[in-house]
Amino acid sequence: MHKVTIALAAGLAFGLSTAAVAANVAPDDVKIADNMVKASLTGMPGDAKAGANVFKNKKMGNCLACHANKDMPNQLFQGNVGPALDGVAGRWSPDQLRAIVVDAKQVFGPETVMPGFYSLKVGKDVRKQFQGKTILTAQQVEDVVAYLSTLK
Repeated sequence: MHKVTIALAAGLAFGLSTAAVAANVAPDDVKIADNMVKASLTGMPGDAKAGANVFKNKKMGNCLACHANKDMPNQLFQGNVGPALDGVAGRWSPDQLRAIVVDAKQVFGPETVMPGFYSLKVGKDVRKQFQGKTILTAQQVEDVVAYLSTLK
């Protein structure tokens, strides 16, 4: 009986994790309307702590390359290409932040240097290993939005 319970629990856990993955909105299916993406890309809330890690990680979001952030005073070489993100949650709603992270070019126009982190429209001459891939996953976008939403 104990083996059956473990098997059922494992099957349920697998089913739930598969359902969470299946809930992801594909990059080409994300709809930005009125400079907002109103629904989570994963159907789940983001994790602000994980989002902070994506935000500062040079191999993921690398947001500090362009934006200053007083919430991360120990992170060196904060950029000034984009606006400082101090108080960003007071300027933008989570739905607006999600749209900006997904594809800033649809929000600010094609001349912005900010990349679309969950877009496949990344320009031409993309290295073969990165073709057809987004910079961040849907969950990482949600995590960054959760983190940015803490910056009041």
